[in-house]
Amino acid sequence: MNDSDCLFCKIVAGDIPSTKVRETERVLAFRDLNPKAPTHVLVIPKDHYANVAELSRADPALAGEVLAVAADVADADGATESGWRLLANSGANAGQEVFHVHFHVFGGKPLGPMLAV
Repeated sequence: MNDSDCLFCKIVAGDIPSTKVRETERVLAFRDLNPKAPTHVLVIPKDHYANVAELSRADPALAGEVLAVAADVADADGATESGWRLLANSGANAGQEVFHVHFHVFGGKPLGPMLAV
């Protein structure tokens, strides 16, 4: 279940290169091209789901696997001890730019407040 116009589906298909950090049969984690922290990795399901709600309702087990991979990424990058942030924007008002559900793993420095309002 992939969307041929979706940037992340193209990364999953290998049509667009990425720096892979971790990969399972159903999940891919890769470095963000414009990192906002020393650790900035995107974790996505390989199948296309537009947002968090769609993923969690359609396949709760896959949603759990995505979270487990995010924790593995934080561990591998050494962010667990000092702390790390997991962020998922869901919808345009939340700042979602690519409508393939994805989680940002941030770490490696103090991250500041949750929201800048």
